[in-house]
Amino acid sequence: MSMPCQFVLTAVTSDPETAAAVDAAGVDRVGIDIERMGKLARQGHLSEARISDHQLDELSGVAARVTRAELFARLNPLHAGSGEEVERALALGARALMLPYFSSRREAAAFVDMIGGRASPVLLLETAAAVERLPEIVSVKGVSEIFIGLNDLRIGLGLSHPFEVVVSDLMDTIASRVLDAGLRFGFGGVARFDDCTLPVQPDLVYSQYPRLNATSAWLARSFFAGLEPGAIEAAVRTLRQRMTYWGGQSAAALDGRRAELAAALERLKGR
Repeated sequence: MSMPCQFVLTAVTSDPETAAAVDAAGVDRVGIDIERMGKLARQGHLSEARISDHQLDELSGVAARVTRAELFARLNPLHAGSGEEVERALALGARALMLPYFSSRREAAAFVDMIGGRASPVLLLETAAAVERLPEIVSVKGVSEIFIGLNDLRIGLGLSHPFEVVVSDLMDTIASRVLDAGLRFGFGGVARFDDCTLPVQPDLVYSQYPRLNATSAWLARSFFAGLEPGAIEAAVRTLRQRMTYWGGQSAAALDGRRAELAAALERLKGR
């Protein structure tokens, strides 16, 4: 099995120096995350939650240090001020905008209409209602990508770990529907290949991307932990090499890795 197209890595940072380093390392999207509406109430109890304090205007500082990557912003869920958020993000140079925590085709279509072809709309699928309505949602013209928000979705599904979503039959169904619609499909955050401090081996997670034909991921917060800016390029290169390696493995080998990840998650439950 081979990766069907370029693997898009997104780095979320408001720090201009980090933005410059990931841009030089070949990361595809660099930008900020201003989503806060309702998020603390939903995810405040999770140690792995990403609850950002970024401000939209910080995108200008990132833009000043990025020369090749596409500028990115995750906005708030659809609300009365969404149009203003979209316009401000576009004015600051964002060319990929993400809508989180939506539930319907109507919300997705409204977001696409607000952007009006001026940037790539990315939908963050993380509610059970949106999963149920996925066949309608993927038909919205103008959507470029569906990305799975593992934290919120696992809460909605009553699962104990985000990666339980990844090994579920539901994830296979979601991936197939998104890809059959001709959209890019992505999920989750990826850590550094050699990070032995995590409860799940990063390389075990890497192998799930080609299994699901996913070609988009965040760089997890842990990816940057203890990493000097000068070491980012090598870490990104290793990550891409491992993605390429797993993309060349057989379907049977990748199914085996799915079983390994499922077993690792079961062991975590027993701790």
